[in-house]
Amino acid sequence: MNVRTGLDRLAGRETRIKGRVAYLCHNASIDSRCREGLAVVQELFGPRLAAVFSPQHGLFSDAQDNMIESDHFVHPHFKIPVFSLYSETRAPTDEMLDGIEHVIVDLQDAGCRAYTFMYTMTLMMEACGRRDIEVIVLDRPNPIGGIEVEGAVLDMDFASFIGRHPMPMRHGMTIGEIARMANEHWGISCPLKVVEMEGWQRAMYFGETGLPWAFPSPNMPHLDTALVFPGTVVLEGTNLSEGRGSTRPFELFGHPALRPHACFSQITDVFKDVPLEGFALRPLYFQPTFDKHAGHTCGGFQLHVTDRQRFKPWHTGQFLLRALYEVMRSDFEWRQPPFEYEETILPIDILNGTDRLRRWVTQSGDWPSLIAMEKEGMDDFMAQRESVLLYA
Repeated sequence: MNVRTGLDRLAGRETRIKGRVAYLCHNASIDSRCREGLAVVQELFGPRLAAVFSPQHGLFSDAQDNMIESDHFVHPHFKIPVFSLYSETRAPTDEMLDGIEHVIVDLQDAGCRAYTFMYTMTLMMEACGRRDIEVIVLDRPNPIGGIEVEGAVLDMDFASFIGRHPMPMRHGMTIGEIARMANEHWGISCPLKVVEMEGWQRAMYFGETGLPWAFPSPNMPHLDTALVFPGTVVLEGTNLSEGRGSTRPFELFGHPALRPHACFSQITDVFKDVPLEGFALRPLYFQPTFDKHAGHTCGGFQLHVTDRQRFKPWHTGQFLLRALYEVMRSDFEWRQPPFEYEETILPIDILNGTDRLRRWVTQSGDWPSLIAMEKEGMDDFMAQRESVLLYA
């Protein structure tokens, strides 16, 4: 049985939704037949669809990287105002919500704390809570499964737009479950309904759902990208290319000064005494067409996932970062602010949600100390998470 998303299940339920509605969506808001979600919702609600909201990367998921904002505009086909929530504001204004009685949220998440769509949703929930507007979340699969949880829980001293809530890097929840978590445990209170999926099981990766994949952001083109993203996203906090400007972002990474064949054994030696499996590193050269080191040949590696059940992206990413720091020495640099609208905190600390992992890297940290950091706050998070899960 193929999975039916919340959008698939919305048809037939729309008569319960009275009054004017707004739709928060993006390029990956499609149904199981690849129909554009905006077209589906407009067909269901007609003139009652009064506004559209878009998250980071824009309605069409065409804007690259962080702090590249999208404009407000009127949709050229549907003639509906589109308000960008990655513009001069990250939260909807009262004017944007004027006259709206329900906001339908339909965003494909990537399963990682450092992916901003969930924060656009929780900011929308906060704004709607103040105005008693109902939020209806159309649930979608977590593309990297709903069982595995990894990573240090965010220290709120390092909160940012890529980490607003105390959760680990790989959270193992759907976006509907995150909405419930926000309402029940993160101090957000709004009228909330989640339209659940049919047929989704927690152990499923996206490729097992029978659903079509549409990229939710321009550098999340493949399902393979989502698998490695919770690990290699930390390279955004360095001077290494994380593969933006290539056809395999976050799978490829490197730097013009890196000699991958010469340092291959030194890189792989870091993993000899740690229980990390399910992946292979392949030395290569690539040339980014934009972003870091655009037009320059970078030596680096491709991270191949060979067994997704055994692959632990966050743990693997931390040891990769440590290995690259040790191999590159003076050629390695921490990226400097600003980053995601934070002007003082180092981007690596924003990404990791703590400065302790950066110190772990520079001090050649070991497996037990990494696991000890991961355990802090995890029991509380897991207990809260258990209380909001929608699927067995």
